[in-house]
Amino acid sequence: MSSLSLAVRDSSTMLRRNLLHVRRYPSLTLNLLLSPVVLLLLFVYIFGDVMGAGLQGAGADHSQYLSYILPGILLLTIGGTTIGTAVSVAMDMTEGIIARFRTMAVHRGSVLIGHVVGSVLQCLMSVLLVGAIAVAIGFRSSGATALEWILAVGLLTLVSLALTWIAVGMGLVSPNPEGASNNALPLMVLPLISSAFVPVDAMPGWFQPIAQYQPFTPAIETLRGLLLGTEIGNNGWLAVAWCVGLTVLGYAWSTSLFDREPK
Repeated sequence: MSSLSLAVRDSSTMLRRNLLHVRRYPSLTLNLLLSPVVLLLLFVYIFGDVMGAGLQGAGADHSQYLSYILPGILLLTIGGTTIGTAVSVAMDMTEGIIARFRTMAVHRGSVLIGHVVGSVLQCLMSVLLVGAIAVAIGFRSSGATALEWILAVGLLTLVSLALTWIAVGMGLVSPNPEGASNNALPLMVLPLISSAFVPVDAMPGWFQPIAQYQPFTPAIETLRGLLLGTEIGNNGWLAVAWCVGLTVLGYAWSTSLFDREPK
């Protein structure tokens, strides 16, 4: 069997293994998914009328604010799902299964590939669920074309891939699953201090650079423009550049950590 065929076979096996873990132990994914759903319902129904009026002017209601915050909530969902990936990787590293794989005729990179592909699929399924809830409570994307919808899905996939590789590295560097959960927490915190809930211009002057120059803000602004059919300016290129850079960084970091021989 060629090296490529071996890699594909073993990666497929590891992917099935990770998906079986999700099916058998769904509590971690559900707990992480609960936070963006609660935030979505809280901001729409408790703060939506006031925030919508602040953004759109008098007469606006929570439906306008729902359209504004949904892109941020979707990226928050991805960040939360990848925390589960970091925990899963840390569990594999601390429970001895990786040491067992090292003694077997298993393609070395298949373990990480299985985690990454499985995590991206989980992210997209979680986004689909949160998006369905948003549609059920009133979100409509009448201004977006079919091409913009395709680009939006592509962006969500790219963000999922970038954050997953970062989460894998965080899981590998953590001493235990609890440490992995704490190390990966910024993946959920950064969307909260971006343009997810209020425009950057409405923030205090000293805080605006923090919100502006981070990876989530251009991704949120791009996704918002694609879903609502509005202008995205340079945010699209910035979002793609951030995603590609984080993917390369996360891949290099993760593979270097994984290739170290255990002490």
